[in-house]
Amino acid sequence: MKVRGIFLLAMACLLAGCLKLSFAAANLPALFSNTKTAKDIFYGSAPLQKLDIYTPKTDGPPRDVIVFLYGGRWETGNREDYRFVGETFVDRGFVVVIPDYRKFPSVRFPVFVEDAAQSLAWVHDNIARYGGNPARIHILGHSAGAHIGSLLVADRHYLKALGKDADTVVKSFAGLAGPYSFTPDEPDLQAIFAPPENYAAMQADTFINGREAPMLLLYGSADTLVKRSNLDKMVAAINAKGGHVETKIYDGVDHMWIVGALTWLGHNKPDVAADVARFFGSVR
Repeated sequence: MKVRGIFLLAMACLLAGCLKLSFAAANLPALFSNTKTAKDIFYGSAPLQKLDIYTPKTDGPPRDVIVFLYGGRWETGNREDYRFVGETFVDRGFVVVIPDYRKFPSVRFPVFVEDAAQSLAWVHDNIARYGGNPARIHILGHSAGAHIGSLLVADRHYLKALGKDADTVVKSFAGLAGPYSFTPDEPDLQAIFAPPENYAAMQADTFINGREAPMLLLYGSADTLVKRSNLDKMVAAINAKGGHVETKIYDGVDHMWIVGALTWLGHNKPDVAADVARFFGSVR
């Protein structure tokens, strides 16, 4: 199949919600990549507590590290589907780590956040062996993954329980369409985050004190799955405490295309990768 045919099929699948075919198309360049990949590394003892590490083919000085947390409504997702994130940011000079984490209905909040914290602690302890700089670890998350990442930054107790200081371990955070501060209003979400008296503990803005790592919050104006109010509440909380936050709204971009923009697919797409890489590189 010619490249244009693959592109058209992939775009049709994106529009139709054919996620498996969409991910397969998005990850085609990985089949011909020179990126080195260390796969199926356990950061814990559970079957889903594994991660993959993407590194440049050539050696060099220690590189900034991106830990990417994928979305999926805290119910679905697989690190293998997001190889394109590793490829995209390795091409920009980063070492990229993509962990899996346990999900509903096998677990409920806050277990998936605890898993992400455990993977981050593993990265901090071990990434130097893969050419990464443990002093420059950045979190990037999409949707539910952005929610999880924001809690790792804002609610310090997750990393503290592992003997780590979030303000030291995390250099910066970038969230793509994150539901940082929502109230569960559907049966599955209510089951994931119950009981209601604990909802404040799953809203990242609850914990903002202004000393968090710098944040970049990105959002698409055509997003119908996550409300813009999540970004606005986070920004208001950070600004009220004198913290560092930047935002960017992509006109006409929806909930999936904000992460789809990290793939090779599409024309006139927002340069999310450039915006994230610029932000991470600017943090000192």
